[in-house]
Amino acid sequence: MNTDDTITIYDVAREAGVSMATVSRVVNGNKNVKENTRKKVLEVIERLDYRPNAVARGLASKKTTTVGVVIPNIANSYFSILAKGIDDIASMYKYNIILASSDEDDDNEVNVINTLFAKQVDGIIFMGHRLTDKVRLEFSRSRTPVVLAGTVDLDHQFPSVTIDDKKATEDVLADLAKRHKEIAFVSGPLIDDINGKVRLAGYKSGLEAAGIKFQESLVFEAKYNYDEGYALAERVLNSGATAAYVSEDELAAGLLNGLFAAGKSVPDDFEVITSNDSPIVKYTRPNLTSISQPIYDLGAVSMRMLTKIMNKDELDEHDIILNHGLTKRESSK
Repeated sequence: MNTDDTITIYDVAREAGVSMATVSRVVNGNKNVKENTRKKVLEVIERLDYRPNAVARGLASKKTTTVGVVIPNIANSYFSILAKGIDDIASMYKYNIILASSDEDDDNEVNVINTLFAKQVDGIIFMGHRLTDKVRLEFSRSRTPVVLAGTVDLDHQFPSVTIDDKKATEDVLADLAKRHKEIAFVSGPLIDDINGKVRLAGYKSGLEAAGIKFQESLVFEAKYNYDEGYALAERVLNSGATAAYVSEDELAAGLLNGLFAAGKSVPDDFEVITSNDSPIVKYTRPNLTSISQPIYDLGAVSMRMLTKIMNKDELDEHDIILNHGLTKRESSK
């Protein structure tokens, strides 16, 4: 018997006095096995508590019934809700999820993707702030289907599920411009297309629509975290801004508390509107006004898309845009 704790197909075959091929046929429900042999093998499987390895079993069928999900930050509530939507639909279609965090590191992202390919996943859902050239190359080299969830692909190379972030940003600017002329754009790294090309474009066109001149001095760049937002507060105030659109909720929470530390009252002295409508917006005081979006649905729809691709079904749409809104709370008037 195996010396470690893992019972293998070899152990079952030896114990039942049959070939490993026969055990495999029994496990996979193949009818070409005599009934008394099937019963004997099933009895041994139950007695030894043998659990077939899904990946190994998939080698013959070329399917592992597993899907890899690449997430930039597992602690970020926006991505965790998105992942929940993916997982629920995956379960419905009998797929297992391998959740892999890249820790917002470009090189680690490539390593994570190659690890998923090595596990022979049937498909990948990619959540990330940007699609780097390295990641794009890895996906292009593989035949494994890929769907992007909440991730912008300006080349439209891979199927995606997003909201219209440019229009959403324009909606924020249309609201703030009713009361302010100096509106800051507080963003995650501008190298990320969603910030530097999509939201920034919405910010500029939103200003233009309101008849307000764009000022480079009102654009602020930071990492996606609370501390960075808090540290930015003084600079934002010194810029002369009296309101801010923020591209990420943790960043917005940090800015909000930084404003209070500087003696400012929100929304009386300064208004803040954020982007993702994650649970963070209700943890702050005052609650944050936010672009509203169906985060769970972004995940659920992306997983449904992936199941269609994996089953070689025709996609109704290559790029799905879900609806957004603007939910008013106490951080704006």
